[in-house]
Amino acid sequence: MGDKVKIKEGNASREASREASREEGGEQLFGLDQDLVRRVDDALEAGDFASIVGDVVALHTADLADLLEALTQDDRMALVEQLGERLDPEVLADLDEVVREGVLERLDSGDIAAAISELETDDAVEVIEDMADADRAEVLEQLSPSDRALVEEAFSYGEDTAGRIMQRDVVTVPENWTVGDTIDYMRTRAAQLPRDFYDIYAVDPRRHPVGVVPLSRLMRNQRDIVVADILDRDLKEIPADTDQEEVAFLFRQYGLISAPVVDVDGRLVGIIPVVDVVDVIHEEHEEDLMRLGGVREDDFYRAVLSTTRARFSWLLVNLGTALLASLVIGFFDAAIEKVVALAVLMPIVASMGGNAGTQTLTVAVRAISMRELNPANAARIIGKEALVGSINGFIFAIIAGLAAWAWFNDPGLGGVIAAAMTINLLVAGFAGITVPLVLSRMGIDPAIGSTVILTTITDVVGFLSFLGLGALLLF
Repeated sequence: MGDKVKIKEGNASREASREASREEGGEQLFGLDQDLVRRVDDALEAGDFASIVGDVVALHTADLADLLEALTQDDRMALVEQLGERLDPEVLADLDEVVREGVLERLDSGDIAAAISELETDDAVEVIEDMADADRAEVLEQLSPSDRALVEEAFSYGEDTAGRIMQRDVVTVPENWTVGDTIDYMRTRAAQLPRDFYDIYAVDPRRHPVGVVPLSRLMRNQRDIVVADILDRDLKEIPADTDQEEVAFLFRQYGLISAPVVDVDGRLVGIIPVVDVVDVIHEEHEEDLMRLGGVREDDFYRAVLSTTRARFSWLLVNLGTALLASLVIGFFDAAIEKVVALAVLMPIVASMGGNAGTQTLTVAVRAISMRELNPANAARIIGKEALVGSINGFIFAIIAGLAAWAWFNDPGLGGVIAAAMTINLLVAGFAGITVPLVLSRMGIDPAIGSTVILTTITDVVGFLSFLGLGALLLF
């Protein structure tokens, strides 16, 4: 994997360094201080890492990940090498996957194994899931048998499923235990329990979840109270093969803090805490945003050629749709030659239709992802958006018609653009809501192809209605 860098356990020393830095430099600013980025860059260039090491080590892992991403590849690796064992393994989970790939290439498999052994299972999986199969196998071989079993189990579930993102370390107790039994158990088994947890799950002898009790409720009750008497039994169990987008919807819908994940036999195999769902929501939002813009994935940190290849196919599709719109214009070349004003005004009709359709499309895609737009209310929403398009079309038809009349001193031309504007905005409103609905019913993510289809519709209808009416009424 190239030149190697060491990462070893050292949480105590890291915390001590952070505390010392806080005492010397005061409170850290919220997020990453851009002045620190410049100072780190200058220090690395000058070979004076000692002047900024305290500030760097004191950063929250998320901010340190941002710092690494802000540096050039050479400076990034220089900083990793300088940090050595002081680099908190959690930084690896916070890095962009492209940046993380570059960092992992410089780490020895044994050090990667040591780093991910300090992480929660879901974070460990995220760190190594994009590694080559041979490299990942080498890392897994150097984990302890128990850690390796947990990670390998995670890889048995599909990508972007509840089983892949869940935490496998769960605090479970029989429901016939008392509060005192539970507290004593947590104290005596502290080393085997998850580092952070907020809920305790009660299970039956077959490990089926029967209820959950928050730590706050447990601690407020007397030691002789039976756990069964303070359980929440209305559990939202999540099958392990559930898509992570469905998981995010479940948490938002019911305001969950955590939820149990069960296998096909209903046995508890893990939990998903809300902190991990926040990451899922961000990931799904980013994915939809990228797809609406015609980008398959976040390529901000990728090399030029890789980014070019990723965007080429989508631009090729756009070229095809543009040629289709140009073909429509070509049918009316004679009319355009006679009335040059048609060429001047026709982009207005297409542009207004495209913008109006994009407004509707954005609302529709968001509503579908949030489960607010469904077959039960689809007809009503389609009617509403068509009516909105008609009203806006009528208003802007008057404005555009009067402007064209005044500009070219031709009332007929004003009437043509007014009629075309009304038609195109009506179609834009209708298409903006129906295109994502149809794609969704076909099992296609509406964020992927809706924009291109909608743009094609509004361009073709806009040019066809404006030039067609112009050829029919002005000659």
